[in-house]
Amino acid sequence: MAQTGSIMDIKSLPDAIEWQAKHAEEGGAPGTAKVIRGLLAAAKTNTATGRRMANWQGLTLKDAMPLRINGGLHNLVLTGEDTRLGAVYGGQMTDQSAVNALVCELVETYDARLLPWLDGPPQTNEAGRSASLMAGLLWLAQHVPGQFEMLELGSSAGINTMMERYFFDLGGVRTGPGNSPMRIAPEWKGGPPPSTSPRIIAIRGCDVAPIDLGDPESAMQLKSYVWPEATARMGRIDAAVDLARERAPDVVKQDAGSFVAEALSRPQEDDVTRVLFHSIVWQYVPDDQQEAIRAAMAEAASRATAQKPLAWVSLETNRETFRHELHVSYWPGGETASLLACAHPHGAWVEWLYD
Repeated sequence: MAQTGSIMDIKSLPDAIEWQAKHAEEGGAPGTAKVIRGLLAAAKTNTATGRRMANWQGLTLKDAMPLRINGGLHNLVLTGEDTRLGAVYGGQMTDQSAVNALVCELVETYDARLLPWLDGPPQTNEAGRSASLMAGLLWLAQHVPGQFEMLELGSSAGINTMMERYFFDLGGVRTGPGNSPMRIAPEWKGGPPPSTSPRIIAIRGCDVAPIDLGDPESAMQLKSYVWPEATARMGRIDAAVDLARERAPDVVKQDAGSFVAEALSRPQEDDVTRVLFHSIVWQYVPDDQQEAIRAAMAEAASRATAQKPLAWVSLETNRETFRHELHVSYWPGGETASLLACAHPHGAWVEWLYD
């Protein structure tokens, strides 16, 4: 399921920051792009945060290092501790040299507070991605029993482990409870997905550092990783918090490899399709766990039957083209992954490709 390529192999700090800044600009976040470019100046400051950025151990872009510290800076604004970057996000401060100076000042002033944000990858848990995942289930329900037991990798706060409670309008194909506070209706390109009736009967996930949506501080952390220009994404987090208050998502603290091995070893009901799924997370799974997951899935696939099928649904980055692609495989009968769609990384649009 993984792709190979060179973009994520960027280690150079200047190259990684510039690539990430351009990506933010293309994603409609010009203020965020300026803050990210300011990180290059901040890395030259005599601070623990600056030194760690300058001497990053690993692949700077694959590790999403610029987005880690960017989340910490945004958190200063969201919590009201220091709101000066709000002028950058809002377009009132546009001079890059002035932004650089402000970012440096913030890193120097809040060094100890910002440093821990570099410890882990950004938790970009995004309900908008469930549009592609649900479209994958609509397609999958043509080929396997339409009752699904769902297993998610890298669930973060578990936002997409609540997608059976979301309402979707996918190119005119509607599914999910009509009274849901979470309304997922991306711009749809291409033909509609199949109009089937998938039913999620169980859904759970894992994460090495799960976020509790019921904790206001944790929910604020999740918002901090959202680019501030993306107001619709902020609204989706609020809707997810409301749903989590009604019934918390089922997310365990566990690494992906052991979670998959354990889940696949459990008994499976007849006429229920077991589905491994994930979105924009595979690059963060260590190589040894990726191999273990592939091996576990291959072994489970060899045991799959028409009454107890297995499927793998992924919305991940093609590292050669940087397109975010929806692939679906199923066993028995659909061993070769089908490319169904490509999508905006935050769910703003989906382009259906399957004919």
